[in-house]
Amino acid sequence: MADSRAFCPRCGDPIPDRSRSDATETGDATETTETTNEGDGTETSEIPDPRTEGSDLCRACYFEDFEFVDAPQQVDVRVCARCGAVHRGQRWVDVGADDYTDVAIEEVSEALGVHVDAEDVAWQVEPEQVDENTIRMHCYFTGVVRGEPVEEQVTVPVRIARQTCTRCGRIAGDYYASIVQIRAEDRTPVAEETERAKEIANNIVAEMEATGDRNAFITKMSETPDGLNMRVSTNKIGKKISNKMVEEFGGAINDAETLVTEDSDGNEVYRVTFAVRLPPYRPGDIIELADEDDDDGPVLVRSARGNLKGTRVTTGEHYEADYEEGNSPDARKLGELEAAEETTVVTVEDENAVQVLDPETYQAKTVSRPDYFDPDAETVPVLKSRAGLHVLPAESDD
Repeated sequence: MADSRAFCPRCGDPIPDRSRSDATETGDATETTETTNEGDGTETSEIPDPRTEGSDLCRACYFEDFEFVDAPQQVDVRVCARCGAVHRGQRWVDVGADDYTDVAIEEVSEALGVHVDAEDVAWQVEPEQVDENTIRMHCYFTGVVRGEPVEEQVTVPVRIARQTCTRCGRIAGDYYASIVQIRAEDRTPVAEETERAKEIANNIVAEMEATGDRNAFITKMSETPDGLNMRVSTNKIGKKISNKMVEEFGGAINDAETLVTEDSDGNEVYRVTFAVRLPPYRPGDIIELADEDDDDGPVLVRSARGNLKGTRVTTGEHYEADYEEGNSPDARKLGELEAAEETTVVTVEDENAVQVLDPETYQAKTVSRPDYFDPDAETVPVLKSRAGLHVLPAESDD
């Protein structure tokens, strides 16, 4: 290898011309450029190899100070003892880890540095669990520097510091920003409505958590004689739960704000209460309208969303309440479809009447024949109430 006519500024030894040797090894000629001097014609000068530019030390002096791997003396990892979240940067992040070996490997990987001159770098790590809060990370590195293979081994201890994240601290402190009350008009919400409200709340929180929102949580759910109360972490969650309940069951929402405090910037902070008022009648209820001009018989409620909709149990015709009445027309409840009793069909008299056995007296009675009645049926569900005896559709019917 020819000398470059340069000398190491530290030891004074000549420095080999690495640009020429590299060019020879790769089969490339040294790139040149021509400049013109006034008296001497032309002069040829070499363009420095960008890979060696600034590396003015000889090999021995270069490797004397060379540090292949830059590793910290220790890596500290903050984890939440309640939920397992890891603190990174300025926030807590859910990692879903049962143990923190993978977390420790990732944190050490972020903390390690490799010299910029190293090429073809490869590394592996062997974790050693010292105790519950300490993991030793044995890291092995290989690479190529100035055409020579290098290797190094470093050991980085990782300390696990168990704390309480902001979210878990708020939950433990019963923090909430919104209250959702599930009630019903002139009745108590049934188990189906209460359980659905809980399911909706849990699904909404799970969806928000899946997007990385750690401010989404349910502080408390409690059933009262009047219905269900929920305390949730944000007004957004409270509004979503309320809207979903009304979307499925009908009803209305009233909200009220209460000033609770001011934030660090002096802005007023309000707690919002969402009162969900479910309709007085549910699908499956049989009601008798209070309108004196209405003589078409009781109505089997099919839907209470928007205007109440149903089926006349005397004829099978469709019924829909007026806009002014909405989902709560003036009526009284006679019974429920699920409480219907099965009785025997005696005979089909004509297209408007059918004879069935009274489930209480076992006497044959002639009743109205609705269009959903199956003339080939041997038994039918019936409801006996203050409005009389009526044939009902099977529960599976739409």
